Amino acid sequence: MACALVTGCAKRIGKAIALTLARKGYDIAIHYQHSRQEAETLAEEIQALGRTSRMYQADLTEDEDILNLLPRVKADDLHLELLVNNASIFEPATIRETELELFDSHWAANFKAPYFLSRDFARLCGKGNIINLVDTRVANNDFAYAAYALTKKALAELTKMAALELAPDIRVNGVCPGFILLPPGADANAVETIKQKVPLNRQGYVEPIERAVEYLLDNDFVTGQLLFIDGGEHLGYSDAQKQRKG
Repeated sequence: MACALVTGCAKRIGKAIALTLARKGYDIAIHYQHSRQEAETLAEEIQALGRTSRMYQADLTEDEDILNLLPRVKADDLHLELLVNNASIFEPATIRETELELFDSHWAANFKAPYFLSRDFARLCGKGNIINLVDTRVANNDFAYAAYALTKKALAELTKMAALELAPDIRVNGVCPGFILLPPGADANAVETIKQKVPLNRQGYVEPIERAVEYLLDNDFVTGQLLFIDGGEHLGYSDAQKQRKG
């Protein structure tokens, strides 16, 4: 049976993707770092859907953990056909505010890990799909999250480069979510402020992300694409434009 490795899938969007894939018939290799209890809950939910799962703890800021993750999954004799690079670190800091530790952790988890997991998927699996969770921020220069945004820009370019190199046996695509879930600890009042940047003038929800993943898997003539699931946020939307529409 086909198996999908989904990184950082114990909760939030990663969990939704893992459950969608389980409903689609995939067994799931659950990667988590600290959220063991949430990962165990997810494993139970996957089992209730009639699929099997295995859990893999790894710190994707550590080189050894990055390089060992795919070999560990393959050693368990799982028929790995899909890699979803979902795990990421998301912390605010402008360029002026960025310390070396924050910079290094973001680049390790958000870019180095997907890079080498993709490399190992190509080496060890040979065929299948890679889906990278990118971000609508790749379309602009959001310096409030400088290191984070730059890692996602690099991941977007990796998506296209890997799609070219790994074709025809491996298709590589990306999903660029916008305002879907509030960051942990965010004030709910921030919803109204963030909505003003979205042409559709509303917060998104996880189901369109799930459908985007399904589309990329089902359409076998698509590779190297970035699907923006963001209500049009990547197009840019200024106060002046809103006034003209009004």
